[in-house]
Order: sequence, then structure tokens, then C-alpha cells
Amino acid sequence: MSEKLKYSIHARFSGMGTTAGSATSSKGEQTRRIILDAAIVRFGRDGYRATSVADIARDASLGGTVAYAYFPGKEALFLAAVDEDAAAMIGEGLAAALGQGEERDWRQALFFTLMAGIDQHPLARRLLGGLEPGVTDRVLDIPALAELRKVCAERLRSEQASGYVRSDIDPYVIGNGLVAILLSSLMAVVQFGPAAATMYADDVAALTEAALAPPGVRRSR
Repeated sequence: MSEKLKYSIHARFSGMGTTAGSATSSKGEQTRRIILDAAIVRFGRDGYRATSVADIARDASLGGTVAYAYFPGKEALFLAAVDEDAAAMIGEGLAAALGQGEERDWRQALFFTLMAGIDQHPLARRLLGGLEPGVTDRVLDIPALAELRKVCAERLRSEQASGYVRSDIDPYVIGNGLVAILLSSLMAVVQFGPAAATMYADDVAALTEAALAPPGVRRSR
């Protein structure tokens, strides 16, 4: 992958999923992150319906109305917390994928890093476990997933330019498909255990290889 693309991806996710305060963060930014930290834990543990904004404010050691200065209501806070947790999880996966020397390894590295990190992201795990069916449709539009789709598409386009991926496919359509397969696989891991993914890992790899390899090219793994 080109250094330009690596820089673009790092820049895109460097400001997402970071809940720790920094010397350059304003007091308002730090307060917002404290609220999001508390929301990720509380929503992840108790769920959307059983959690109130007041619960989260108490967990964050803030006044009951402080959160409303940053989020208009519970749903907005929930979606922001999901995006924050998902972005952190995705950023970890991309960091591992970008570190792969061989082009063919990035998709596998992305998946297995995400799978290994699920338990560290309680709210993302709850969503993948199907425990919030009432908000799933809105979660699919969070910025973190939109950015992941863009990253996958840009990676495929870069591989097309290098001749590693067939040139007759739309990288954005295929990138969306790869993210859909990734999400489905992670859902299977959360709901049925790691064996649900590892059992079919080679089959999924063969499927993507067949879809992406240039005509007449057979790459060994």
C-alpha cells in the first residue's frame, strides 16, 4: 500500500475512538470524552432501554443535566457512544492490517484483530450480539462504519493500481461487500463463539480470492 494511502487512513481514524484526555484538549472536549467513556460502559452493560442519561451522568461524576450540553438526548448519546467504541475497535484492526507486508494479508489481519478485541469494546460487542434490535438500523449509518467502508474501497483501488486486484470491479461496491461479510462474521463470533468464524475462515478467504484475483492469476497462500 502507498504511503499516501497509509497517511490518509491514519489521519482519518486518529481523531476517532480516542477517549483519553490530552494536554491540547479543551475542558469541553475532555468532559465530552468522560461522558462517552461512561456511556460506553453503561450502555454496554445495561443496554439502551435500561439506561438513562442521568445514570451516565452519575457514573461520570457530573451533574444530571451536563450531558445535554453535548448531546441533545439519550439516542444521540447512544449513537455517539457506539461510534466512539466502534471507531476505537476499527482503528485497532486497521493498525494491524496496515502493518502487513504482503497485500493478501490485510483482510485476514483486520478480521482477526477485530475478533480478538471484541471483549474490550462492550458497546460494540452488545450491538454485534444482537441485543439492541430497536436501534440496529441507525447504528449501520454511524461514521466509523462509513469510514471503514471507504478505507476498504481505497485499499482495493490501490491494489487495482498495482495489478494485485482485478481492474473490472468497482472497489467501492466490493469494499461495501467486504465490510458486510466482516460484520456478519463478527456477529457469528459474538453469538456462537470463535469456532463459528475459524471453521469457515479458509472458505471465506477462498471466496474473496476468487472474487478479487485478476483473471488467470492463482496466488498461493
